[in-house]
Amino acid sequence: MRGPAGVTALVLAELVAGSLWLLFLVFPLWHEVRPGFFKVSGTVVAALSIATWFSVRAGLVQGSDAGAWALRLSVALAIVAIGWTALLFFRRATAARVGGLVSVPLSVVLLVAMAGTAEEGAALALFQLLAGAAFLGAVLDGLLLGHWYLTDRGLSRTPIGRYATALLVAVVVEAVALVLGGFGPTGGGSEFNPLLTSAWLASWIAIGMVGTTALIAVLIRAALKGERSSAVQAATGFFYLALITALTAEFAARVGFLPS
Repeated sequence: MRGPAGVTALVLAELVAGSLWLLFLVFPLWHEVRPGFFKVSGTVVAALSIATWFSVRAGLVQGSDAGAWALRLSVALAIVAIGWTALLFFRRATAARVGGLVSVPLSVVLLVAMAGTAEEGAALALFQLLAGAAFLGAVLDGLLLGHWYLTDRGLSRTPIGRYATALLVAVVVEAVALVLGGFGPTGGGSEFNPLLTSAWLASWIAIGMVGTTALIAVLIRAALKGERSSAVQAATGFFYLALITALTAEFAARVGFLPS
């Protein structure tokens, strides 16, 4: 993959994968929130999965085996995401959960294939993609969950508190991934602004936005300590800001990820 479409495909794949991991593996949300939350989350994930598929296709380099596998896997992930989300609307919760669990390893394999398209070593590239997925997933799921509190007034703050903690941990892992990736001029070709690819700007934007997201994560934790119900609303507002800074960080970090 290459160009802006390839970079977009990487970031969207990270967003989908991280969201799926936190929905189905890390936290016991299935027993804490109503199925409606998974309908909302599944709809968002399905839409992002379709966007990933089209972005991979647009950025595909002919003759790249890793890119071809990324395209196949992105199609499969989109189909599975649409499938388990549809099952929820037909009140097949158990089957939907199985489908969601199947989509988790599928998303990991997709990132493995995408790591094979990177300019640098596959192992480091995979670590960066996994770190980015956890980073973006914590932000997206935290934002969606914060909105869910508007419909489920009796839900405790434990789930959103865990997402805030997950974001703090993910920020640290993401910072490590950025440092291991190094700083300096990157590739990226003529499709990108020369300032991003030759003046170190992309790397510094990425680390600056990760640092800003870390500060926002601290503010989310502080907001949730408030006793009033508006504390969750404040935390949700901070998740909005975190989504902007996290996406900016990932797009900047992936500018030099693919070959020129």
